[in-house]
Amino acid sequence: MIDVVLGVGSNKSWNGMNSLCLLKKACEALKGLLSEFTVSSVYRTKPMYLENQDDFYNMAVRGKIDDSYSPFDLLEKIHVIESCLGRNRELEVRNGPRSIDIDIEFFGTQTVDTKNLQIPHPRHKERAFVLVPLLEILKENADFIKREDFSSCLEKIGSGGVEKFLSAKDFIDGKF
Repeated sequence: MIDVVLGVGSNKSWNGMNSLCLLKKACEALKGLLSEFTVSSVYRTKPMYLENQDDFYNMAVRGKIDDSYSPFDLLEKIHVIESCLGRNRELEVRNGPRSIDIDIEFFGTQTVDTKNLQIPHPRHKERAFVLVPLLEILKENADFIKREDFSSCLEKIGSGGVEKFLSAKDFIDGKF
């Protein structure tokens, strides 16, 4: 089994579902792919690159995937989940509003550097909305490859604009 960490976010309603419902649906689908599934709390964050849009709701999930899966197999499954939850990459503005966004932050100790997939995610150390939930679910507090301490990364950039919105327990229990 391969340890996988994903970042999940939303800031746009779709088909009558708000961002929290979309995060819940995404997690339900991901739970079907990953064993030993755990989630962080949900964090409300200001948009980074295109600021004229609604705040994002972000979280991290962690689980184990069968050894037969490659990072590209997982990416394909993620794209299906995103599509089923209203994401249309062809119509969206880069860094703009999204019904759902699922990023592979880590896939075991594997590294990938292609046009369509980069693992570890190339900007995870500069994004507090990624680091804060990662620190919550990664007890070892470091990435799987370089063993870089996420706390130190977060100290460098600060956690401004990231606030805990909903605990992991309340999210799992559907108390939103």
